[in-house]
Amino acid sequence: MQENSFIGYEYQEVSVKRSMASVYADGYSNFGWQMDGTTEQPGKMDSISMKFKRDRKIRNKAELTRLQRNFDSCVSEILTLESSKYIMASVVAYAVGIIGTAFMAGSVFSITANMLIPCIILAIPAFTGWVLPYFLYRGIMKKKASQVTPLIDQKYDELYAVCEKANGLLDGTDKLRKDGDIDE
Repeated sequence: MQENSFIGYEYQEVSVKRSMASVYADGYSNFGWQMDGTTEQPGKMDSISMKFKRDRKIRNKAELTRLQRNFDSCVSEILTLESSKYIMASVVAYAVGIIGTAFMAGSVFSITANMLIPCIILAIPAFTGWVLPYFLYRGIMKKKASQVTPLIDQKYDELYAVCEKANGLLDGTDKLRKDGDIDE
């Protein structure tokens, strides 16, 4: 006769960016979590809610929880670094665009006052202020991306090291590695 053993689960629901959903799905499995489903988050187009469960009596639970917090911190830092690529470029592009719009307003007011020469003089920087933001945005974003990409790669390496350590705790091989019984 088959023995039916009871497993008590603990549950966790995590709100994540869509771009990081696969990282969470893969990473959380190293902490003993099994994906239990995903749901859309109302009002948040770029986020989903991921539901996980794991055995309550899992070994090394305290250490796994500490490593999981480290994992979450690494993911948060990766997202911050990713968004930093676009923030400065956006600020500069918007500022130049607004300045161009101010020149255009001056040009419009000049033409309504029947002053053709000031209208033309103000229209030149106005159109420049409307065209230039595109090129500024792309240039600044590329420069910032080249600065930030190595940092992001370093954070991913740290993230994978945390997952590897957690997986070792789940398998029980971490203790053996420390004792020198297992070759890496």
